[in-house]
Amino acid sequence: MTVGDIRRAVRSSRSRIALFLAVMGPGIITANMDNDAGGIATYSVAGAHYGYSMLWLLPVITFALIVVQEMCARMAAITGKGLADLIREEFGMKVAFWSMLILVAANFGTVVAEFAGITSVVEMFVPGTFRYVIIPLSALFVWLLVVKGTYRTVERVFLYACLVYLTYILSVFLVHPPWPEVIRKTFVPDFENVKLDAGYFNMVIALIGTSITPWMQFYLQSSVRDKGIDEEHYPYEKLDVTVGAISLGVVSFFIIVACAATLFAKGIHVESAKEAAEALRPVAGPYCSWLFAIGLFNASLFGAVIVPLSTAYAVAESLGWEASLGRRTERSRLFIWTYSLMIFAGASLIMFPKLPLVSIMVLSQTFNGVLLPVVLVLMLILVNRKDLMGQYTNSRAANIVTWFTVAALIILTGLLMMTTFSPGLLG
Repeated sequence: MTVGDIRRAVRSSRSRIALFLAVMGPGIITANMDNDAGGIATYSVAGAHYGYSMLWLLPVITFALIVVQEMCARMAAITGKGLADLIREEFGMKVAFWSMLILVAANFGTVVAEFAGITSVVEMFVPGTFRYVIIPLSALFVWLLVVKGTYRTVERVFLYACLVYLTYILSVFLVHPPWPEVIRKTFVPDFENVKLDAGYFNMVIALIGTSITPWMQFYLQSSVRDKGIDEEHYPYEKLDVTVGAISLGVVSFFIIVACAATLFAKGIHVESAKEAAEALRPVAGPYCSWLFAIGLFNASLFGAVIVPLSTAYAVAESLGWEASLGRRTERSRLFIWTYSLMIFAGASLIMFPKLPLVSIMVLSQTFNGVLLPVVLVLMLILVNRKDLMGQYTNSRAANIVTWFTVAALIILTGLLMMTTFSPGLLG
């Protein structure tokens, strides 16, 4: 190879890196923001109750997430349309209407959970009455960010927020887990030292259910479309989706390890992310507890942005209205009003602590369970339509892998719904 060849290769590499950095965003943001208040709570409880024995699930979940989200990104890049838009056009208004109705109900419960997460962190440090200050301020911040911001502004804020998840990685290095055991149980399932009862299987289902949700698919496809990523730049977006899914797996890995190395080792059981953060203080020291709490606050705050945003995208697209960040036209009013209603209605419920928040969140999980299989099947039908996707339909091998992944998710989601109402079903 000549010096000229080397220089051309370097310039080409720099060009590819620059293109990836320009495209980067939708996949990384969608996956990381899925580590919201509910996700962190699930990972914390998994580590505290079952130690390292759940780690083997994370590579499986990461693979499934890559498969599902890559289809969304590909459809957006090739068709230039959001998922709700395609559902309306290809399956009719009736399917679109009922899908959006269930999505709004499910997402609203998730928004309530995000504001509950914000409240729980604040109440760790100041009196409970401070919720009447912090919740309105948080709601105003997330509302202004989207309603007054542009796509570039919102994406940049989201990417910076993703960096805060590093607090969970830092917290692990304060507790010194047994790394050989951790690595081994990440790749080799441990069924000998755990009781395979209803609680264990419910936790397996919950881990998968909290990692792949309907709102993620609607947000990712709309975000790719809104950013203007097309067929030419699709390979870079595919890498963006892959990096995002891996980063979700890494963050959840460190949350489980942190709780396993401290709470599980001491026999301390917790039932929420707030309890985990508080329990870490005497066991692992105040710094670890603070890092955990900071991560939870960040996840809850930005989860309260992205879930309503995915709802606004989906509702506006399903009715044929404009759905785009930074647009201030008559056709974008439905997008803004949907987002605003989700934010302020969700925040208002948290102001009344006597309301049955747990029941609202359980109902939300049920709606997600109903909608996810429907969305996944619709996606598979759409992505295999040659009139829509051309040469970018799934290959036979990809379809086999994807249908198997989707079937597994449907079965597990169904089990999650059943065990929500019948906790003793598996035991």
